[in-house]
Amino acid sequence: MSLFRRFVATTLSASLVFSGMAVAAPSALIGTEQVAASLAPATNPGSREQLLATLDRADLAAALEARGVAVAEVRARVDALSDAEAAQLLTQIDQAPAGADIVGTLFTVFLILLVTDILGLTKVFPFTRAVR
Repeated sequence: MSLFRRFVATTLSASLVFSGMAVAAPSALIGTEQVAASLAPATNPGSREQLLATLDRADLAAALEARGVAVAEVRARVDALSDAEAAQLLTQIDQAPAGADIVGTLFTVFLILLVTDILGLTKVFPFTRAVR
């Protein structure tokens, strides 16, 4: 077995060394300005207005009031955001799932109950037989 392990280790190390040598493409230097521009979030000049327009919705205002947050306070905080922060917040709101994960949660609960039924800890499903 030792000979086999030595062969595998040698083969893996040789393949790692030679895989790095196979592609030797010339690369150009990248300036700091290019890196900074690629890392900066894309600013949307109308993002602050979109956030403020969202606060005009009655259901959102009612939900904020129910949690003890004044709409005027939220408007002041939105006004204090920079353009980049407002764009980032708007992007996070757009990408947030709206109840999309309920199927995964239900499937997970089903699997947990199924496993506990098979182990004999619960008796939820009539089609399972306990191991014990």
